Parts: sequence; C-alpha cells; structure tokens
Amino acid sequence: MNILIIGGNRYFGKRLTARLLKSGHAVTILNRGSSPIPDDLPSDAPHTVTHLLADRNDEAALESALGDRTFDVVVDQVCYTPRQAAIARRVFGPRTGRYVMTSTVEVYEYEDSATPVREEAVDPRTVTVDLDLPWDDGEFLDAHYGEGKRQAEAVFAAEPPFPYTAVRVAHVLGGEDDFTGRVEHYAHRVRAGEPIAVPAVNHPATYVYVKEIAEFLAWAVEAEFTGPVNAHSHGPLTTADICAEIERQVGGRTVLQEVEVGEVSPFSFARSYGMDNSRATALGFSFSHSAQWLAQALSETLGAR
Repeated sequence: MNILIIGGNRYFGKRLTARLLKSGHAVTILNRGSSPIPDDLPSDAPHTVTHLLADRNDEAALESALGDRTFDVVVDQVCYTPRQAAIARRVFGPRTGRYVMTSTVEVYEYEDSATPVREEAVDPRTVTVDLDLPWDDGEFLDAHYGEGKRQAEAVFAAEPPFPYTAVRVAHVLGGEDDFTGRVEHYAHRVRAGEPIAVPAVNHPATYVYVKEIAEFLAWAVEAEFTGPVNAHSHGPLTTADICAEIERQVGGRTVLQEVEVGEVSPFSFARSYGMDNSRATALGFSFSHSAQWLAQALSETLGAR
C-alpha cells in the first residue's frame, strides 16, 4: 500500500514507519521539517521514505506539497484541533481511501466510570464543533487537549461519510526516546525518597507499551474498520505499581502522599476512566498484558537518562 504519515518522525510514529516499511509498504512522511526523518529505519526494506515538507495548518501549502499524489491510507499523528481536521478532510477527501487519526484516552476527560469506558461513551457524531475557539493559542490548546481531539474526531465523523478511524491511545510507556519526562519525575522522587503527590482516591488507568501501539497502528492501517477504537494493553496500572517497579530498578523509597487539593503527579488520577479494548479485540488485535512489558518499558526509559 501507499501510505502517508503526517508527523511520523517521533516516538511511536517512527516505530510505525519502520513497521510499515518492513511490511513492504511505500511510506511518505509529511511534516514541517523541524525534526529530521529517523536515520535508524530498516535498511533492508523494499522502499525508502519519501519526505514532503509543508505546514499542515496551511491548506494551500499542503495542497502544493502533495501535488497530484494519492494514498491508500493517511495516518495523522498530529491532528489536535477541529480546524486541522477540517483542512485534512478537505485536502485528503479526494486523495485517500482511509484516514487513521491518532486520538487519545483524554477524549474521555469528563468520564468517571466504575467500569471500563467503551467507545460509545464519546460518540463523535454528537460532539459540538466550535472552529472559532482560539485553537491557535498554545496555552489554550494545552489546556483543552482532550476537547481538541474530541472535536477533531467529530469533524471526521460528520456527514457526508468519510472513511476514518480514530485510535484512542492510552497512556504510553517505554522507549529510550520517551520525551514526556513523566517516568523521570517518579524516578527522581523515588531515588530521593521525596513525597509523590497523588489524589486521596487514586484510580488505576490503562496503559500501552510504545512498541505495542506502533504495532496496533500498523495493524489498523491494513484493516478496514471505521469509527473510534480504544487501544491499550490489558491490566490497568496504579501509581503504586509504576513506582514499585521504578524503585526495584533504581533503589530509593516510594512515598505516596495523598492530597485533597493542588497539583498531583503524572500517572495519578482522581477519576476513573480506564478504557475497554473489547472492540479492538473483537476486530482481531491481540493485546499483551502490562505485566509482560512494564519492567522492560521503564528500563528503556530510565536507562536513557
């Protein structure tokens, strides 16, 4: 297949690129050029990566960069707002057979469910889209990350029908190139025995190994289903689970400090919105259990520091 990846040169995007190349697909990456194409892609793949430069927010520039190219599948790794989705839908509607958007568990930011959350809890066909919100403001976008993704999904889900899927990705762990700093946040405090702020009622959450989400996205590229799908490993994790493994690897002492108000640590949650992955499982993807990869994932990230 001929596949375009928008923004696919970082973290699990570069792992997806490597998998697709290994499988024999022709891959084009489109970005602004601020980050280079990974230089550790498989050398024995039948295709090399084509690189296109354009700002995906500039519709005219996007059209110009694409020329008359068409694609079997477009994988959008960096669609954060409904404005970006609207541009993508106009530009790629005539150019692709299927659109795979990387979404997030944070679309469920208003959920607090005693049972794992299924996709229908947020039906993008019922989400109101407001293109006039200040989506170009970085602070606004950071504060409304889940809302931006939810409204972007809604744009793709609107009539007339558009062949898309929104992969709602769980919290990702693993890799020496984890740029979030969340694991190191815990490691620093565990080494020093410093308090780790968590909510008084701290709920477990769903996670996925960085290699597994790349595998899932590669699988989704070759599939035909549409609509939202939750993507996460089996076995929710608590803050204590993650810290216990970090403590085993780096030494020190875990001190969880419950707080009623104020900022809490990453990977600690005052509400329950762990996802249900039964749709993806029924469609044919076999997820691993977090117990199988947690130690390796944390070791990769901590070993790079």
